Amino acid sequence: MKKAYRASLLRFDDAGLPVFDEDGLLVVAPDSAGRQRVLDAGSHAAVSPRHPDAEVTHLPGRILAPGFVDMHIHFPQTDIIGSPAPGLLPWLENYTFPAEARFADPAHSNEVADVFFDELLRNGVTTALAFATSHVASVDAFFEGAQRRNLRMISGKVLQDRNSPDGVRDETEQSLIDSEALIRKWHDTGRLGYAITPRFAPASTDAQMRGAGELAAKYADTWIQSHVAENRDEVAWVRELYPQARSYLDVYAGFGLMRERAVYAHCIYLDDTDRALLRDTKTAAAVSPTSNLFLGSGFFDFGAADRVGYRYGLASDVGGGTSFSPFHTMMAAYYVGREGQTKAGLSIAPSELWWRHTGGAARALGLDGVVGNLQAGCEADFLVLNPAATPLLARKTKLANTLEEMLFAMIVLGDDRLVERTVISQAL
Repeated sequence: MKKAYRASLLRFDDAGLPVFDEDGLLVVAPDSAGRQRVLDAGSHAAVSPRHPDAEVTHLPGRILAPGFVDMHIHFPQTDIIGSPAPGLLPWLENYTFPAEARFADPAHSNEVADVFFDELLRNGVTTALAFATSHVASVDAFFEGAQRRNLRMISGKVLQDRNSPDGVRDETEQSLIDSEALIRKWHDTGRLGYAITPRFAPASTDAQMRGAGELAAKYADTWIQSHVAENRDEVAWVRELYPQARSYLDVYAGFGLMRERAVYAHCIYLDDTDRALLRDTKTAAAVSPTSNLFLGSGFFDFGAADRVGYRYGLASDVGGGTSFSPFHTMMAAYYVGREGQTKAGLSIAPSELWWRHTGGAARALGLDGVVGNLQAGCEADFLVLNPAATPLLARKTKLANTLEEMLFAMIVLGDDRLVERTVISQAL
């Protein structure tokens, strides 16, 4: 049965430019698998006559927007968000690894997964590429929780067989056996996808990295995720461990871990040769500005990314990141763009920030036309936004003279209160 929603409507064209209908209509209908997809979208005047049989819900004063896509987040780090540390490596040692060791317990894994998904949905995030831990129980808990909520989610067992403490360090051969079993169990089951997940190069032996590359070649439609060039100390450490590699990023290339659907978080300390490698292999970067600011890691170079032309999108990186809120992430990206003067001294347009956290992130993940947009054919994951959710937000958005001003007001002043409802494709 067709359903239609009448409200203001935000979506993006193929170039990532915003398309906004003040009086819009979004029409959705189930596909052959029973999954709700966008059938039509546009102005009410144009779309309504084409669907006289649709059941219409009128949402005056609301904005329908694509669900946000978070390109890099750690679900087991939900409980350590906001933990103080002088930098990345001490933060891992003092908070991350002790917290992740608890995920050997399925009950704990399930408990945190429930909190994690509730937070994502409360903040309007409908798709995420997430790290689990090195424990199989954490992966099962993640996918079981996502499946119950009909979410499009991607995750995988973390691989870390060296330079890691007891409780999170895994065993090389078994880690690869477990990863393959999890791929067969969960990948492409409903809306779920598997990501082959070396934690970062210092935490995996050559044997484990080679095994990860072999899995990536054998299961070519899986994702790959890891970290690269986040912190100067980390970069120096990798240089010591891999003196033969041209760069930190080149380590992953040497093990066959760069291809379409490969995503590397941070990508701060790169040169243009690295950037060209990302572009040429269709590998994407996940930009995590709240984490980079919180841990003092550095500033992502937006201007260089655009100049070289590789794929990237925004990410929360919870728990190094300080918020599940995409509005906070977009605001931090704006700060980073300003600080680095990466756009010839100009700030990043609000609509581009929004695109990088929706359709642009989906494109970087290889999910263009699937999620992150409200064009015909996309899965119907969308948000009902209330631009009058708080008194100050109501006042500011009412004063907006352009779409960019309105989007920026929501980025600066928005939080989970702005997200009145998160609608999932199979839950209409």
